[in-house]
Amino acid sequence: MQGSSVIVVGAGVAGLCCALELSERGLRVEVVERATTLGPASCSWMAGGMLAPWCERATTEPEVVAWGAPSIAWWAERFAGTVRRGSLVVTPPRDLPELSRFASRTERYEWLDADRIAELEPDLAGRFRRALYFPDEAHLEPRRALAALADALAARGVPIRLGVELVPEQADADLVVDCRGLTARDALPDLRGVRGEMLVVRSRDVRLSRPVRLLHPRFPLYIVPRADGVCMIGATMIESEQRGPVTVRSAVDLLNAAFALHSGFGEAEIVELGADLRPAFPDNLPHVRREGRIIRANGLYRHGFLLAPWLARQVADSVLGAHIDSETVDTETGDADLPQRRRA
Repeated sequence: MQGSSVIVVGAGVAGLCCALELSERGLRVEVVERATTLGPASCSWMAGGMLAPWCERATTEPEVVAWGAPSIAWWAERFAGTVRRGSLVVTPPRDLPELSRFASRTERYEWLDADRIAELEPDLAGRFRRALYFPDEAHLEPRRALAALADALAARGVPIRLGVELVPEQADADLVVDCRGLTARDALPDLRGVRGEMLVVRSRDVRLSRPVRLLHPRFPLYIVPRADGVCMIGATMIESEQRGPVTVRSAVDLLNAAFALHSGFGEAEIVELGADLRPAFPDNLPHVRREGRIIRANGLYRHGFLLAPWLARQVADSVLGAHIDSETVDTETGDADLPQRRRA
């Protein structure tokens, strides 16, 4: 299939990663997107951007580590803004058993005492007695990462046509990759939407160097640092397909949890509130399904930036006819080809 023409439908993180991977492997690629601008219409715009497979392992399937670990290197090679400072998980002193339970469900962490917490995050000094540190994890700013992918595609001569509504079956190309997210439910009836909400604040009093997760019994959250004192606060996962603005309850829960992490967030400025629906299959894992010349890549759920490179590799392998079912992945290093997921 080398040299074949491929149209990728959808320009979220899934579509852009697939397009770049296909182009890097020598295929002629074009991206079409129904929105008139790149980003805001996609749920990728609202993402946290954590590349945290071992943190995620505590609450998700083991495939998330196996498929997500190599994504850190993938992003670092393609986006200079990838920050590799690890992740920190903390909990109030009264809830320390929660931290032990979290640790028992994952790997690749270090236990930190109060002094080490203060070394890594000075603004958290004296607030937590113990923490879990995942040194191999990373994070990125999703909106800058999407722009970087678009720039990389442009440099390779891959056009992105905006404002184009295209039904995959009607695309004029040898192969079509359907990355339409929830819009693809016309072809993927088992796809559902899971609502996520986020809050962006700017603080003069709290500065963080890496994502911090707070294991709070009522409202666990993560805080991902951006530039200039800006932080993204999120964690909500609501089994609802209702679109619309962030609810008062969710906003209050996110703000209360941020205040529990550091009281300085009480003086932070609210920059943005946002909500969107993430596409998910019943097993909460992504799938690649091929129907003739159409390949449907979907279901990234809340692991968009973490698993999009894996999804792109599976799509490219399918396009090029690769068969790697017998291969294994080293979850310690992320080396070797990943096993292709059994098609549903």
